[in-house]
Amino acid sequence: MDYLLAGLGGLLLGLAPFFWHLIATRRTQGTAKAVLERSEKAAEQIRVEAQKQLDENLAAQRSQFEKEFQARRNEQKAQDTKLSKKEDGLERQFDLINKKVSYLESREKSLDKRAQMLEVREQEVERLIEEEKQVLFRITDLGKEEAEKLLLQKLERHFEHEKETLVARTMERVNETVSTRSREILATCIQRMASGYCQEITTSVIEIPNDEMKGRVIGREGRNIRAFEKSTGVDVIVDDTPGVIIVSCFDSIRREMARRAMDKLITDGRIHPARIEELVAQTKKEMNDLIQQEGKQVVYDLNIPGIHPKMITLLGRLKFRTSYGQNVLHHTKECAYLAGMIAGELGLDVTLAKRCALLHDVGKAVDHEIEGGHPEIGANIARRYDEPPEVVNSIASHHNDVPQESMYAVITQAADSVSGSRPGARGETLERYIKRLEKLEALALSFDGVKAANAIQAGREIRVFVNSQKIGDTKALKLCRQIALGIEEQLTYPGEIKVTLLRETRVVEYAR
Repeated sequence: MDYLLAGLGGLLLGLAPFFWHLIATRRTQGTAKAVLERSEKAAEQIRVEAQKQLDENLAAQRSQFEKEFQARRNEQKAQDTKLSKKEDGLERQFDLINKKVSYLESREKSLDKRAQMLEVREQEVERLIEEEKQVLFRITDLGKEEAEKLLLQKLERHFEHEKETLVARTMERVNETVSTRSREILATCIQRMASGYCQEITTSVIEIPNDEMKGRVIGREGRNIRAFEKSTGVDVIVDDTPGVIIVSCFDSIRREMARRAMDKLITDGRIHPARIEELVAQTKKEMNDLIQQEGKQVVYDLNIPGIHPKMITLLGRLKFRTSYGQNVLHHTKECAYLAGMIAGELGLDVTLAKRCALLHDVGKAVDHEIEGGHPEIGANIARRYDEPPEVVNSIASHHNDVPQESMYAVITQAADSVSGSRPGARGETLERYIKRLEKLEALALSFDGVKAANAIQAGREIRVFVNSQKIGDTKALKLCRQIALGIEEQLTYPGEIKVTLLRETRVVEYAR
């Protein structure tokens, strides 16, 4: 039994290393498995974080790309809007050119017809002359050359005196009506030429601080500009010119209202459709108050009572109307002062004369809204608001559209002419003024027999000195008329120019 226990103990001691190795191996395998599991978890966490970081980077890049894409898209839309406006402008110019071409074609056809008529008449005259020649040849029994020479000499001697006499008689008849006719022609020409200056003053330039503000004025996809144009009724032009925005409209009051509203928006900085509508409504009310105040002020300054409130409003609107660079409200006020002075000298009603002159251009306040010329429009308005007959006739006749029925109409027309044609009343640069005087003197000097010519009275009169040995009394009258006609045909000037021709014979002798 002891031997059996001893053998069993030895067997256990012999198997102990084997069991120890087995236990150590299993423990190592468990540790490695735990390490492997921890490594896999760490790798999975790293992979998740890397994926998250990648998604965030992709989202940031996508957002940046969308912003750049939107900015380029807005820029492209702005360019498209600008090109569309330029295209509209070109289409309008093209239509205008087509109209001018059609007008020139019609004029050309008319001139062709007149040329054909003149050619027929010329042939008829040549036939009659040839018949007269044959009759003369038979009567005088002269050769063709001798007869022509004799006839020309006789005609030249006979018609030289007849021509000068005819000119003198014609001038006497013309002088009776020349003043009225010349005013009619000048008024018609000025009205027909009004389109040139209208295009020059239908825009207002608004300064902006920077290009960022220009972008805010445009708004997203141009919504701010569209809202502004809809609220004000003007066209807003935003081009590549730095620091400015152009507001265009034929109605001067709307243009001024839009300019003031845009200045307020730029100063305020809050530019969006709702704010635009609010400021435009506020500015419109301010403009109405300003128009009423200006009309009341001019009536108060002139001390003219009893003018209807609607007429006062129309007078206030004239503050924003110009005619050849001259403010119409200032022009009418000046005409009223002049008419009052003239009426005072003639012993007439000064207040009535000032009333006629003040209201003579009231039709210009609405001439872009109503058909017809401003004298007709103004007369209808004055008649509607119970103005005296003298006032209605003065308004209607100050451009000779209807006959003048009172002295007040004549005074109104005279005051209008003086105010509009005096030096400095209407826009003219110094350079153009000097060139006009030089052209006036050069034109007079271009006639044969003229020794000197001096423009005086700011170009309202030219005095011409002629050689008394070459120019007689009868020829002096003819030469003076030729100079006046040359000025009318070749020069452009306001009002009228008086031509004074001086012919002097000096006899000098010395007593010794």
